[in-house]
Amino acid sequence: MTRRELDAAGITEPGLRAAYADCRRLNARHGRTYFLATRLLPVERRPAVHALYGFARWADDIVDDLDSDATPAERATALDRLSERLDAGLRLGRSPEPVVHALAHTARRYRIDHRHFTDFLASMRSDLEVTDYADYGELRRYMHGSAAVIGLQMLPVLGTVVPREEAAPHAAALGVAFQLTNFLRDVGEDLDRGRVYLPADLLAAHGVGRDLLLWSRATGRRDPRITAALEDAAGLTRGVYRQAAPGLPMLDPVSRPCIRTAFVLYGGILKAIADDGYACLHRRAVVPPVRRAVVALDGLARVAAARATAPRRRAGGRSRWESRHPWPAPAGQQRPGGERQTVAEGMPAAKDGNSVEGRAL
Repeated sequence: MTRRELDAAGITEPGLRAAYADCRRLNARHGRTYFLATRLLPVERRPAVHALYGFARWADDIVDDLDSDATPAERATALDRLSERLDAGLRLGRSPEPVVHALAHTARRYRIDHRHFTDFLASMRSDLEVTDYADYGELRRYMHGSAAVIGLQMLPVLGTVVPREEAAPHAAALGVAFQLTNFLRDVGEDLDRGRVYLPADLLAAHGVGRDLLLWSRATGRRDPRITAALEDAAGLTRGVYRQAAPGLPMLDPVSRPCIRTAFVLYGGILKAIADDGYACLHRRAVVPPVRRAVVALDGLARVAAARATAPRRRAGGRSRWESRHPWPAPAGQQRPGGERQTVAEGMPAAKDGNSVEGRAL
């Protein structure tokens, strides 16, 4: 499938193809929900999503890889090196580092604001120093860089039927909703890393502090105060999903099945957490495989319906929407067959846990 994706995207240079293939392997290996949803995108848009995922995964692994014995100072140095490579790659449009090479190409091709990448790295750096958040406002500022900006990176890739600025708040909200979902799902694993992403004031309202969480994690014993706090956090998360939902019909019709599938699957994680009695401090809640398959099949049916009704293109031409709203492509950039590449707009993709998948989609 990689060759088909790269051919459809008009990516022909061997080194660049190899760089995108590396990113796709990262996506397939680490981002289960993310990769499944990506498969529902038009084939020519998938390499860009793989590049965005690959970069975010690389940065996240520097910060969170539990198999590494690197010190915080060593991790910070590695992030600084990555930032330097990123700056050079974005400036030159290429890099000797494959993941940055693919990202730089995607950023240039879709004219993605470089601030979204620097904001992401800023949140990654904060994970090396910040271990909890006093309130939702503090957490939301962190999630701007860790989740919302990944949605904004994706806006030019997926496509909308409205101006980008109209869809952007919903895209950001969806990224935040996904990450809040994974904060709940991975609350025990994050505690093992020394971090508590649930707002301290929300926990304190139920009589919960870090010491109680550590006791429960260590002993495997439940406490009704913790259950009530996690249930409250789930309610907060559902509210953010409601903020994101109006953005779904703003998407390019051929991209909607991808985002809708992720929306349903991540909502399913919340349901699985509730069905498990909010025991996520002790075990990870998962969406049953049968449910995942049903959602994926529904997504495939929606893809087929969207493609059947999409405006047809004549060779070298544009769709009716693009003719009315011609976003210019970077100089010289063409689609296979000679059609100029227009800038598409859309909504976000996700990061798994506090890894890449739960940050966006």
